[in-house]
Amino acid sequence: MTDVEVAVVGGGPAGALTAALLARAGHDVIVFERSPAWHWRACGVFASPATVRALGRAGIDETTLGRVARPIPAMRVETPRGTTFRLTYGGWMPPVGFDRSGLDPALLDQARAAGATVCSGARVEDVHLDRGGPSLAVRTPSNDVERYAARVVIGADGGNSIVTRAARVARPARLAPRVGLTYHLADRAGDPIADARMHVFRDGYVGIAPVPGGRVNVGIVLGRSWSARLAQDGAEAVADEIVAAIPVLAGAAGSPTDPAAWRHGARLDRVAGASPLGHRVTRRAGDGWLVVGDAAGFLDPFTGEGLHRAVVSAELGARAASAALRGNPGALDAYDRAMRRRFASKDVVSWLVQVFLERPRLFEYAARRIAARMPVRETMGLVMGDLVPASRALDPRYLGALLRP
Repeated sequence: MTDVEVAVVGGGPAGALTAALLARAGHDVIVFERSPAWHWRACGVFASPATVRALGRAGIDETTLGRVARPIPAMRVETPRGTTFRLTYGGWMPPVGFDRSGLDPALLDQARAAGATVCSGARVEDVHLDRGGPSLAVRTPSNDVERYAARVVIGADGGNSIVTRAARVARPARLAPRVGLTYHLADRAGDPIADARMHVFRDGYVGIAPVPGGRVNVGIVLGRSWSARLAQDGAEAVADEIVAAIPVLAGAAGSPTDPAAWRHGARLDRVAGASPLGHRVTRRAGDGWLVVGDAAGFLDPFTGEGLHRAVVSAELGARAASAALRGNPGALDAYDRAMRRRFASKDVVSWLVQVFLERPRLFEYAARRIAARMPVRETMGLVMGDLVPASRALDPRYLGALLRP
């Protein structure tokens, strides 16, 4: 049994950032990342200005950000009936499309540079959260099993987190089952100022975001009615059909002068899937453990919440874990409360968006009013971009301005 102060399960953005912050604070940190090397998996790439700002706070330098992030002027939301509106997120700083093949390894390198030990290809197979202290069983790349005792275990291993299961806090999302598909196409349009797009269709939507390296990221979310088609035709065929039906829109990603360039852009990686797409937890921390990133709860990618929540939870989680390690007995419970305060209103907004999406007439009604009413649209962009408290979108005066005829 090897003793460590902090064991981080998962080396994605949330885990890597948490490890880096704790190592900088002088703690002994080990990160277990199951993949031996980075590979494409279903994940978000579009991020608001608040995410970029938070990454800077966490220590990511401007040179790295410039390499892994492509500025995007705005997000265009498109309804099935053709209503379109642009979310500019305040206009003072653009959102970005991230190259996750550059961002994720850079964050792990930052953790190593801060002094954390990163074990790639190490799969955590068992976690015990006993009163005597957390312990882990880890399958190494050589197929040996190593055992660790930690003072704090941090789960950063996504929606199917082994830490949340060990703590018995994992619960299904209160939404109908959905499937997520993501991949990249060659950006044959090459428009450096193209908007990102969120195109809504029957029982689903597709997000299109330009990213560095001459690529466009495609993220598709499909409701229950698509299950039979996915089983019969496969994810790639369904994705091709959906992309082919996206209309040409001047100034937006995937709409070059020659429409065929978008339709026939080469697929650059496999179509990665995620199901179930959302999940929730009853608690985000307990005696000797906490969870960050998607492991701490994830509702839906429509509002672009994933990466921002990963960074904020890493900041709050590292601060709480450090305080607990230095003898503050209430620090981990305080983290749970802080996360609830920070994201409770945004969760309600995200849930309401899903309610509207499941009712096409209601979504169309709201979209037309957002498109026609600039103050309503500007506030929506600020809320979606995590630039103002999400409670603004729940204010009765705002809801009245949005929904009145």
